[in-house]
Amino acid sequence: MTKTTQEILKQIDDAGVKYIRLCFTDILGRLKGMALTRPEIEEVLEMGQGFDGSSIEGFVRIEESDLMAVPDRKSFRIFPWEVGGQKVAMMFCDITTPDGEPYVGDPRYILRRTLEKVEKKGLTFYTGPEIEYFYFKDDQHPEIIDRGGYFDYATVDIGTTLRKKTVTALESIGIPVECSHHEVAPSQHEIDLKYQDALVMADFAQLYKFIVKEVAQDNGYYATFMPKPLFGVNGSGMHAHMSIFEKDRNLFFDADKPYHLSDMARYFIAGILRHICEFTLVTNQWVNSYKRLVPGYEAPVYISWGRRNRSSLIRVPMYRVGKEKATRIELRSADSACNPYIAFSLMLAAGLRGVEGKYELVDPIEKNIFHMSNKERDDLGIKSLPGTLEEAIKAAENSELMRETLGDHMFESLLANKRAEWDEYRVHVTGFEVKKYMPML
Repeated sequence: MTKTTQEILKQIDDAGVKYIRLCFTDILGRLKGMALTRPEIEEVLEMGQGFDGSSIEGFVRIEESDLMAVPDRKSFRIFPWEVGGQKVAMMFCDITTPDGEPYVGDPRYILRRTLEKVEKKGLTFYTGPEIEYFYFKDDQHPEIIDRGGYFDYATVDIGTTLRKKTVTALESIGIPVECSHHEVAPSQHEIDLKYQDALVMADFAQLYKFIVKEVAQDNGYYATFMPKPLFGVNGSGMHAHMSIFEKDRNLFFDADKPYHLSDMARYFIAGILRHICEFTLVTNQWVNSYKRLVPGYEAPVYISWGRRNRSSLIRVPMYRVGKEKATRIELRSADSACNPYIAFSLMLAAGLRGVEGKYELVDPIEKNIFHMSNKERDDLGIKSLPGTLEEAIKAAENSELMRETLGDHMFESLLANKRAEWDEYRVHVTGFEVKKYMPML
């Protein structure tokens, strides 16, 4: 619910808030912002706050650097902890040009614009990401703090304690949590947020990552959403559950169809499967992302769909079978270090391409694809995701879907940034190379 200026000011004064953070996100998904004092916020709520966007990744050039951060009043929250002994509140902002036009390099605007395609039909696109992360002793060395495994539970374990504190902090600012648990790898954890419309969830995902890190830091530890920080164990994904509703009716559900999937759901799945390689650059945007997307560690590598099959790219969860509101699809390739605004935008855009074009959906694969031979996969027509950042760049370069969804500015900025990252990685001499080759060459 949108609050009036006076309602926000009253909350600020009643809670003794001294600073208000105005937050937004750069093209790479990193949270940015500025802190205002109490005397300044009233005017900013009405007019917005100007800032120099030339140093923000993916934003404007120096000669056109002036931008405005316009607070979204619905996102106003007071943090449950003090910073430097002071109470702090925050709001997410929409970025505009000085003349009030939406700024085309703002990831939040990209998602808003994509959502208009369903909202103008009276529909709501819901997402529910499962965002995994690791706890380490510090930010320099990936030293684990527990040796738990999947769903292990121990009240004296420090990782469990940190996770509980994080859940409490999330719920205290109105972010609903469904469940939390230890993940497969040692020191790896997951907190699942209750599904929301995609824009709200993208904001929640950014706050989630911020609060996970903040709680860890306050307790002398470090939390990371790096996709693959440890060799030989699972990496951290962001499994994204998706559905489309018309008011209270789930348009992905049809009681009379196989797997209770409506024609719309089947077309939507087919759209993602057809276009996934084009937008893997967004869902898996880092060099390190492709250390996670390898066979044997649960992350999907092969383009397929199934129900119980966790080696598939897209899974139709079998919880509460036949229940309309529980029917959804789960894309398993995205990692937790992606930008949720543009990731959700491209998931929806690809799915809608399938719906609009009535793409035919191939049969589900219910065998473990990792155990198949190359010939078996070829016979079934199973293709692979990009295997490196370079391959993902090449798959995205000529994508009409990517360009249309992101817009020319963000599309070209993202490609330029990722090409630079790949070049930097490509020429770097790693410790692996020194250890392997120096003694023998």
